[in-house]
Amino acid sequence: MKSFLKVWLASMLLLVAFQVQAQANLTIEITRGSDRAVPIAIVPFAEDGGTLPEDIARIISDNLERSGQFEPLSRSSLIASPTSSDEVRYGEWRAVDANYLVVGRVSREGSGYRIRFELMDIYGARRMIGEEVTSGSGELRSAAHYISDQIFEAITGIRGAFSTRIAYVTAQGVGDNIRFGLYVADADGRNSQEILTSSEPILSPAWSPDGRKLAYVSFETERPAIYIQDLASSQRVRATSFSGINGAPAWSPDGRRLAMSLSKDGQPEIYVMDIAGRSFERMTNSTSIDTEPSWSPDGRHIIFTSDRSGGPQLYRLDVGSKQVERMTFTGNYNARGRYSPDGEALFMIHRGNNGYQVARQDLASNRLVTLTDTRADESPSVAPNGTMVIFATQQGNNGVLAAVSSDGRASFRLPAAQGDVREPAWSPFLN
Repeated sequence: MKSFLKVWLASMLLLVAFQVQAQANLTIEITRGSDRAVPIAIVPFAEDGGTLPEDIARIISDNLERSGQFEPLSRSSLIASPTSSDEVRYGEWRAVDANYLVVGRVSREGSGYRIRFELMDIYGARRMIGEEVTSGSGELRSAAHYISDQIFEAITGIRGAFSTRIAYVTAQGVGDNIRFGLYVADADGRNSQEILTSSEPILSPAWSPDGRKLAYVSFETERPAIYIQDLASSQRVRATSFSGINGAPAWSPDGRRLAMSLSKDGQPEIYVMDIAGRSFERMTNSTSIDTEPSWSPDGRHIIFTSDRSGGPQLYRLDVGSKQVERMTFTGNYNARGRYSPDGEALFMIHRGNNGYQVARQDLASNRLVTLTDTRADESPSVAPNGTMVIFATQQGNNGVLAAVSSDGRASFRLPAAQGDVREPAWSPFLN
């Protein structure tokens, strides 16, 4: 058996080796702030009609800090409590070095809420945006994520991704009693929802481009098979169950095809399945192990991991001509490649002197930069706005999720209260 195949299978078997009970809900721990973060003051929103079940200003503050691009002032540093732009004295906020200011008010309306927020440019002494948002009684966190998106885009010019979601895999129990779970949660790890449980491993969740379905690998029939599940109805279909490996599903940008790794004809090769017609097209033909496909944003190429040069490296497949080109040359291990949304960079797992870490390779220069300082990273997944990469890593004896900014300057962890979490997948934009 080739060494790369051993590593690949060992990664899958790590899931079987989960030894402690996991919980689905995740918490955020900021591990590194950016030295370029922009100071912003977010005043607690005024509340009409009683205390709210959620602190909207705190959620916005946490979201912006987690992005690595903002440094919210502590609440003890806030020098005033304006609730609208009319009450803002810009000189006061310049004195505490706030570049931007967010204020707001929440009022009860029927069974829900009406939320008004405004963003001010302190040094420009101007109101940048203001909006009223309505929310159901249980939707305050979603409203706060929406407001965070608007603030982020108004300042950076980049669409916010705080209203997106992440999928991930957990395990509960020990030995024969182990239970695997596939979950979907908000991008901050809250509001987790169970999608599937199984006594057998679940791997490689992948979002459809419209965010309505997940494809994943399940061993529930005691051999790997690829399933497609509708998130709203929970209905699912088994897309593949060939003998051997059925792995690493990846949706095409138009949502009509799935790339995957199948070994039905011998060695693991890259195939593309037409979802409507259930037809398969073999895309690679080598004596090596080809796996972990991922589409380019324009759908013209698929990158994949192969050991055809003697060790795992990333290759680019032209979907039309099936011509293959090697993409990575730094080091002897580069795997699990993912395009940035603009198609200008690749994110991957790179093995350097400090272990397996998340790295970015700019395609114009081919310069590779290591982004993390952890040592056992795996499964990178890029936010739909390209600003962050979520991945799985180790914290002590436990597997946790973590994220790093695309420039490596900021990072945070999303550990569960107990146990291991693996296989993160960041959703596309959902609205």
